[in-house]
Amino acid sequence: MFHRFLICTDLADGMQRLVSFVPSLVAGGARELTFLHSVPLWEEGEVPREDKDKLEAARDFLSKAKHVVPDGVTVNTVVQSGKPIDTICNAVEKYQPDLILLGAERRTLLQEKLFGSTTISLVQRISTPLMILRPNMLSAYTREELDLRCRHLFRYLLIPYNGGERSDETIRQFKRYAENRPADSVHSLMLCWVVDDSGRKSLSKDKLLAQARETLPGLKADLEKLDLQVDFTIRQGNPVVETLEAAETIDVSAIAVSAARLGGLLELSSHSLTGDIVRRSFYPVIFLPYQR
Repeated sequence: MFHRFLICTDLADGMQRLVSFVPSLVAGGARELTFLHSVPLWEEGEVPREDKDKLEAARDFLSKAKHVVPDGVTVNTVVQSGKPIDTICNAVEKYQPDLILLGAERRTLLQEKLFGSTTISLVQRISTPLMILRPNMLSAYTREELDLRCRHLFRYLLIPYNGGERSDETIRQFKRYAENRPADSVHSLMLCWVVDDSGRKSLSKDKLLAQARETLPGLKADLEKLDLQVDFTIRQGNPVVETLEAAETIDVSAIAVSAARLGGLLELSSHSLTGDIVRRSFYPVIFLPYQR
């Protein structure tokens, strides 16, 4: 779905391995790749200053990304001093990526509030889609497995859907990107409708199940106009648990979600499905911010 990638790494999150897989990422649709690393300022002494040794070491490492570059592809490497959130925002403004890739550990909302989150801070400051990958997953892949993963980042996506206004907005955002996707990008899509059975009466659940069975075939047909193979599944239970279990059972490449905002005070009292998936999914997650 995307052409211009901004790949952010702290050189210890598994994302640094992608410098050796530029041709694989290109096979998955990338046409411009920018690798970014932020080096914290050296705090020893009275005046913070750049750590020149770490800057030079990072530049040397990221330069590997330029060793094998297919024709027609641009590869940039950026190493800057400062906080990751600031250097990422600066790179977004300069290179105008249509997707930011970054590694992020799974964590709870409370942990996020206590220790902060670069991912959530980015969501609140920019309108560029993010792809969130788990460091332990990237680090565990063999080179052969990582090569295949890079080629198939978007091949088979799962989208949580429940017929509501937010779900419809997620579909609208997905269609915006899917319409102009590279040839070697999204091939298949799974719609996952979970009927929440917590505290609901049987009649209510029956109505929701009937609504799902009535709505999904029409949505499937509409999305198939984008030259996609589309299917759907209907499940009952906790929406987060069932969505993540569906991703595992169906064996998708990533989960695509959307929201206007994450990380606000409202989430402390009322968790959002999107927020919980972003924080808890072991699978890669593509976050599509609302755009009008």
